[in-house]
Amino acid sequence: MDYPGRAALGPLDLTIGPREIVAVVGASGAGKSTVLRLLAGLERPASGTVIRIGEPDRTGFVFQNPTLMPWADARTNVALPLELSGTPVADARRRADLGLRAVGLGDRTTAYPRQLSGGMAMRVSLARALSVEPDLLLLDEPFAALDSITRRGLIEDLHRLWADRSVAVVFVTHDVEEAAYLAGRVVVLSAADGRTVADLPMPGPLPRPEGWRREPACREAVEALAEALAKSMERTS
Repeated sequence: MDYPGRAALGPLDLTIGPREIVAVVGASGAGKSTVLRLLAGLERPASGTVIRIGEPDRTGFVFQNPTLMPWADARTNVALPLELSGTPVADARRRADLGLRAVGLGDRTTAYPRQLSGGMAMRVSLARALSVEPDLLLLDEPFAALDSITRRGLIEDLHRLWADRSVAVVFVTHDVEEAAYLAGRVVVLSAADGRTVADLPMPGPLPRPEGWRREPACREAVEALAEALAKSMERTS
């Protein structure tokens, strides 16, 4: 992928397996969001190919901001992609209610975005992304603006929702601890050219057991990621 004056990403060789959770970390401008846009089919690579096994339209995307329609309630926001794909309105809204219940907002189906906290709005966005029953879920730093307690709760919810579904997850973050806890594998991109600096498997099962953040294996994984991220930034000099 090229931007004026330089390549925005890569060359990059990245394979996402079924039901994998992969975190992508790197400095600002390393190409993390570009990775997601290529996987979603929102952009085309300047060279090389993106090969998708399965149905390309079964992709859910959660952006940095919830991007909810302010004039529509939570149910209508979640039902939108279903209705646009031709699902009858009554069925789309029934499935939207189920999705909102799955993210803990079963009692907020008629709430408007202005009536929701930041964490609740992001849960609505997550329910909307999952409403199409995706086999690939892409998340572009969706929790960055939230407080630490809300972030942790949403990550636990994401693990729970992943465990109940046949979906692969690619998650962009700046936070190495978040990456180590959330993912089974973490890809670190170079700040200079978007190449892969490291592709590290994370120890332990998914979803993470309670207290895993305090275990030595978690701390060692975080340190390894922090070191790889520091090296990725050195390449800009």
